[in-house]
Amino acid sequence: MSKKNKNTDDVKDQVEEVLDTPVTETETEEIDLETGLKEELEKEKDKFLRLFAEFENYKKRTSRERLELFKTASQDVIQSMLPVLDDFDRASKEIMKSEDKELIKGVELIHNKLKETLKSKGLSEVEVSAGDTFNADDHEAITQIPAPSEDLKGKIVDVIEKGYALGDKVIRFPKVVTGQ
Repeated sequence: MSKKNKNTDDVKDQVEEVLDTPVTETETEEIDLETGLKEELEKEKDKFLRLFAEFENYKKRTSRERLELFKTASQDVIQSMLPVLDDFDRASKEIMKSEDKELIKGVELIHNKLKETLKSKGLSEVEVSAGDTFNADDHEAITQIPAPSEDLKGKIVDVIEKGYALGDKVIRFPKVVTGQ
């Protein structure tokens, strides 16, 4: 027999011998232990990933809440300024009737400065005018009066008080009179 065939036969005999040897109990325990450790590792990986995802969601949520807080932090101060702004609007209308041009110009400058300052802080006027359709979600009805014309039934007849929004949030709804 050649040396190559002899080596091949030896290898075949060794393989057959290993295959015929029964698996011992310690080897089975090692396999079970390894499988158990792999399962435990997978559980820990899953737990870690869930915890990491939960932490990321927490960071995003607190970041959003913080931004929202900064946007509306001045809401109380601005709400307390709204009656002053309303009084200023009414005073401006009366002063416009005056013939003193310097007084009118001075009051307009102060009025515009107040409006622009509040606007820079995020305040915007809710646009509503007579003839608009009344919507209970967007307007506050003070009273109803008989409609002066047929086309004003169920619509806004007069705006009593302007409405304002701070950012996307309405902080005071416009107060209106509706026609019935």
